Amino acid sequence: MLEVKDINLFYGAAQALRGVSISAEPGKVTCVLGRNGVGKTSLLRAMVGQYPISSGAIVLDGSDITGLKPYERARKGIGFVPQGREIFPLLTVEENLKTGFGPLKREDKHIPDDVFSLFPVLQSMLGRRGGDLSGGQQQQLAIGRALVMRPKLLLLDEPTEGIQPSIIKDIGRAISYLRNLGNIAIVLVEQYLDFACELGDSFAVMDRGAVKFTCDRANLDASEISRQMAL
Repeated sequence: MLEVKDINLFYGAAQALRGVSISAEPGKVTCVLGRNGVGKTSLLRAMVGQYPISSGAIVLDGSDITGLKPYERARKGIGFVPQGREIFPLLTVEENLKTGFGPLKREDKHIPDDVFSLFPVLQSMLGRRGGDLSGGQQQQLAIGRALVMRPKLLLLDEPTEGIQPSIIKDIGRAISYLRNLGNIAIVLVEQYLDFACELGDSFAVMDRGAVKFTCDRANLDASEISRQMAL
């Protein structure tokens, strides 16, 4: 579904990504791990087209999307849940969810039942303003908004950050459900190692803008990943 091939990204003279290559397959979760400031968010924002790369390629479902703008990539099937959630605080929950209609055809512009089955609290709060929700509820709203787009590829940037444990479990169950559907590829950026190890099928640890360690579930060694993240 996704191939990121040897991409480089600069902010002015500063290099944020250095020859990064990762892939993601339908029905699997690719976890990108690392400390703050190592390039994880830059990688996701390069995938969605917010930051143009200087070299390399990004391929989605067999098509090179490197030159496409963010809205064009959304139409191709990329859903993005940004770090910090970035919901619209003055819009209601329902209006926030409907902002996911943007890349859809007219006949698809309805909120899928899966959103409310995964996050029933959203259905009970449709008329409440997004800014009045708790941090965990806002995170569920941000994920729901991305799912409204019917993504082929779902990018999640630290969905557990600042979230209470009960909501973290709900988010974990939602990711497991989406993976088990078998038709969505998921890239999960995370620092919470236990959460990533529970969900991940493949793992990449980043440092200084580069991938320095990779493994898959078959040879998963959580202590080695933890060591690599600490170096």
